[in-house]
Amino acid sequence: MSQSYEFYSERAQEAAGEAKSAELANVRERHERAAKTWTALANQAHKIRADREKAEATKAAQREHADREAAEKEAGLASALRAG
Repeated sequence: MSQSYEFYSERAQEAAGEAKSAELANVRERHERAAKTWTALANQAHKIRADREKAEATKAAQREHADREAAEKEAGLASALRAG
C-alpha cells in the first residue's frame, strides 16, 4: 500500500512532538530519529508524486501531438483523394 506525503508528514510531526516532550535522553533521541525517518519518507513520497505527475503530463502531451499528426495526415489524405 502506498502512503501519502500527508501521512508521513503527520507521523514526523507526531514524533517531533514526542521528542520535545520526552524527559529521558534515549527516548528523545529515538523520537528524533523517527521524526527524521518520517520526514525523509514524506520527502520521497512528495518527489514520487511530482515525478509521476510530470510523467503523466509528458505522456499526455505526446498523445496529443500524435493525435494531431494523425488528424493532419488523415486530412491530407482526404484532400488528396478529393483532388485525385
